[in-house]
Amino acid sequence: MMRLTIHRGTKEIGGTCIEFQSNNSQIIADLGIPLVFGGKDQPFDSGVLEKKSARQLLKAGILPAVEGLYAGSEPSVDAVLISHSHLDHYGLLRYIHPDIPIFLSQGARYLIEISNIFTPHRTGKLNSRIVRNNKKLKIDGFEVMPFLVDHSAFDAMAYLIKDNKTRVFYSGDFRGHGRKSALFRKMISSPPNDIDYLIMEGSMLGRADQVYKTETDVEQGIKNILKEKDNIAFLFASSQNIDRLVSAYKACRKTGTTFVIDLYTAFILHQLGKETKSLPQYNWPNVRVKFFKFHADKIAEAGHEKLLYAFNRNKIEMAEINQNKNKILMILRDNSLFPRVIRYIQPIRDAVIVYSMWEGYLTDKFRSYCKDKGIKIRQVHTSGHATLKDLKTFAGALKPKTLIPVHTFEPEQYPNIFKNVKILNDRETFELG
Repeated sequence: MMRLTIHRGTKEIGGTCIEFQSNNSQIIADLGIPLVFGGKDQPFDSGVLEKKSARQLLKAGILPAVEGLYAGSEPSVDAVLISHSHLDHYGLLRYIHPDIPIFLSQGARYLIEISNIFTPHRTGKLNSRIVRNNKKLKIDGFEVMPFLVDHSAFDAMAYLIKDNKTRVFYSGDFRGHGRKSALFRKMISSPPNDIDYLIMEGSMLGRADQVYKTETDVEQGIKNILKEKDNIAFLFASSQNIDRLVSAYKACRKTGTTFVIDLYTAFILHQLGKETKSLPQYNWPNVRVKFFKFHADKIAEAGHEKLLYAFNRNKIEMAEINQNKNKILMILRDNSLFPRVIRYIQPIRDAVIVYSMWEGYLTDKFRSYCKDKGIKIRQVHTSGHATLKDLKTFAGALKPKTLIPVHTFEPEQYPNIFKNVKILNDRETFELG
C-alpha cells in the first residue's frame, strides 16, 4: 500500500515537500525553501540557511524530517522529483545525500545551474537525471510519468506516480492562461485516467481576480504603454519568467522599441535556447545587451568568457540609451542598479516602470522613491498559477477519487469547491488505498 506524507505545504504556499512510500521504495516530490515560517504573515528569512548546519535546520523544522534523505546519513530515499525551478520547490537540494538521484526537466536544470552562478541560493553539483514530457520512468517500486505544464517557470512538470495498486497525480504548480496554455487544454481534453488521488495546488484561492487575465493580455498591456510613453520604460520582471520576456519582446517588435536586457537575462535566454529556438536571443532584431560588472564577473568566473565576447557584439552603453530613451524598454529590478542607471537618464521625469511581478514585492519605500523622481509605475502582470475556474476544470477533467490540497493558504475552501476532498496536516502520514 502506498503511504503519503506532506511534510510541508498542506496549509501554506511554498516550501513544498511530499513523500511517497510503497513497500521498501521511497521518493520525494519537491524540496523547497519555505516562503513563510511561523505564520502566514511572517516571511521566511533565507539568510538563516547560511548560518545553520543541516542538523540545526532539521531541529528547527526548516528541513523536512525525512530519514535517509540528507548528507551525513545512510541514504534510503530512492529519488527526488523536482517539478520546476522556483526556490520554493527546489531550494533545499543542497542538503540531500549526493548518492540520491534528482529527476527534473532539462530547462529546470539549466535555470538551477544559472541560479548557482548568479544568486546566493546555490544547490552545488546535483546528481541529476533529465525527465522528458510523457517519457515513463521506473524508480524502484514506482512508475513515474512526467507531464509538461503551463507555468511561469520554464519547463515545469506535473507527475503521475503509481505503484502496483494506486495512481497519484501531483499537479506541481500550473496554470491555463500562459503562453503554453495549449498544454492545459490538452490535459483537459485527454487527461490521465483512473486517478485515485489528485494532489493539487491552490495558490490563487483567496486572491483577488487578475486585471490581466492572460499572458497575451500582458503583451498588449506592455505594447500600449510603449506606444503612449514619452520617456524611457523599465521592465521590472524576473529574468527567469520566460513567458514574460517573450511578451515584452513581442511588444517591442510591434512598437519599434529596443529591448535592452542585461547579461544575466542574455545568459538565461542563451542557455534555454539550446532547448527551444523560439526564445529571443541577444542578437535578434530589437535586442541590445547592457553590461554590468557584477554579471560579467559571474559569467567569467563560471568559465563562459567566450559568451561575453559574443554578447559584446550587441552591447549598448548608457549614453546611447539616454540618447534614444523614448524608444527603449530596459529590464531592471528594485535593487542597487536602478538608482545608478537612472542617473544617466536626463530628464528622468515621466519615465515609466512596467511592473510585471507580484504586487507584494512592490514596497511603499520604492513607491515613494519613484514618486519623488517623477517616475510612473504601471502594473502589468498575470499570475503563474491557475485561476479558480481553471482549478475546477482541471479537477473535473481528472476526476480523482480523492483530492488533496497542497501549496495553498486556503485548504478549508476546497470542500466547498471540489468533490471528495481530504485535507491533511503537515507531517501526517496517510495510507492511500
